[in-house]
Formats: sequence, C-alpha cells, structure tokens
Amino acid sequence: MEDKMMIIDPHVHMTSRTTDDYEAMAAAGVVAIIEPSFWLGQPRTQVGSFQDYFSSLVGWEPFRASQFGIKHYCTIGLNSKEANNEALAEQVIELLPLYLHKENVVAIGEIGYDDQTPAEDKFFRMQLDMAKELDMTVQVHTPHRDKKAGTIKSMEVCLEHGLDPANVIIDHNNEETVKEVLDRGFIAAFTIYPKTKMGNERMVEVVKKFGSSNIIVDSSADWGVSDPLAVPKTASLMLKRGISMEDVRKTCYQNALDAFGKNGKMKEAHWLQPDSINQSQLFNDNSVLRGQKPRIDEDQIT
Repeated sequence: MEDKMMIIDPHVHMTSRTTDDYEAMAAAGVVAIIEPSFWLGQPRTQVGSFQDYFSSLVGWEPFRASQFGIKHYCTIGLNSKEANNEALAEQVIELLPLYLHKENVVAIGEIGYDDQTPAEDKFFRMQLDMAKELDMTVQVHTPHRDKKAGTIKSMEVCLEHGLDPANVIIDHNNEETVKEVLDRGFIAAFTIYPKTKMGNERMVEVVKKFGSSNIIVDSSADWGVSDPLAVPKTASLMLKRGISMEDVRKTCYQNALDAFGKNGKMKEAHWLQPDSINQSQLFNDNSVLRGQKPRIDEDQIT
C-alpha cells in the first residue's frame, strides 16, 4: 500500500516528535504534513515565547522535515487554552500578522474553544475576522468536553462571521458530531489516537457510513500518548476492511490537499518534484545529525 499511495497528515505536532518519527513517516508514505500551532503542555508566560515558537514553525521545523524528504506546512494562531490569559492573548493577536504571510503557513489555526469561556469566544472571533480579511482557511479545534455543543457553536460563530464553510476545517470530530458538520457544509477532520477519542477501527466505520467527501484523517500526534503513523495505519486498515482505494486516497491525501491548498502555498509539485535530500546542509549552523554519515542523494553530488 505504501508504494501505491502518498499520505498527507494535516494535523501533527512535530515539534514534540523526534527525527525517528520523521524517518518512520517518510517510510510509510507520508509526503507532507501540516503542523498546527498549539498548547505546549504548560502555559506560556510572555509573548516572546510565542514568537520563538511561531518562528520555529516557519524556520527550523520545515528544515528538519526536509532532511527526511517530507514537506512541512503549518497553521498559525492563538490556541483556545491560552486565550484565557487575556493580557497575553492581546499581545499574541498583534503578533500573528507577522507570520500569517510566511511561505509555509496554509491556514489560521488551530483556534476555537476549550472550556468555552467568554475569553476564548472573544479571541476566536477576532481570529475569524482576521481569516476573512486575509481570505485564509481556518482550522478549528473543537473542545474535548461537551464536544457536540462546542462543535455546533464553533460552526455557528464561523457562519456569523461570514466564513465559507468549505474553507473551514472542523477538527477532533467523532461519531456524535460528523453528520452535523457535513450537513452544514464544513470539512470534518478526525484525529486518530491509539486508545482514546477516535481510533482507526472507528474511523473505518465513519467512512463506510458517511463516505469520503469532505472527510480528513489526521494523527494530532504530540507530546502525549499518540501515534505519528496513525494516518498510514488507518489507510491500511480501511483497505483491509473493503473501502476503495479512491476513498482511502481522498480521506488520507486528496481532501487535505484540496482544503489546505487553496491559497497556493501547498502544492503537489512540492513532493512530486522535490528538492533532493542533503543532510550535510545546516540551519543556523545546526544539523539534524549527531555524527552520523549524512544522506546525500546522488543528484546532489557534483
């Protein structure tokens, strides 16, 4: 399967992962990823922490991915958890325009609700207005608690702010929310975890029931118990369960490309006609290697 099909993981937090994960993902057919800006496990206390983090998403991390043959994109936004520190959140909002125009930034995200507080609502709406003004795709984080109500509220707020549902990816869906999301014309993304939330067995049943239109599979792998190979594993399981190659390709590749490629920054040519891997290259005098022999593809040798 891996030789026949390319995979896109459109929600994976590679800042939290190792080079071993990049190698394994590339071997499993992953050609491109999207890394949403997110909460790092504990609150950041100053705007400079966000600035350095955003800079890594548009600098170091794309370089690191390229050293293993994977094209890296990201989404930039103020996450819902940290929206509750209003004084700091105001500073982050002012910072966002400096990054939204960077070449690998394909959406504003992941934004939305966590505890569905007034502060979260305020900054969610501010970023939706920013997305509308800049004609950018939006990646929405739906809350893990009271998910259905939070998902419906997220969509209603997007519509209230005049966003096209076809340009909004509603993520962290489950069986309880998917019909509502699809019926309203939004794109439904599913984060696949090893033992909780959405598993790949459940994802198979969702695709069997709802088809492949406007449905995206991702891993959301981060610093917790998660799996950066969740998308290729789910693709393989779908094929074993009788889902067509075309439907698997749509949910694990094409739909993500269509959804996040609208602004022209994410292009299939980036991995169909890739730059050759040369691990002797440096980024700010740093290498991904620690004394190992660098991989240098033959067409780099002159």
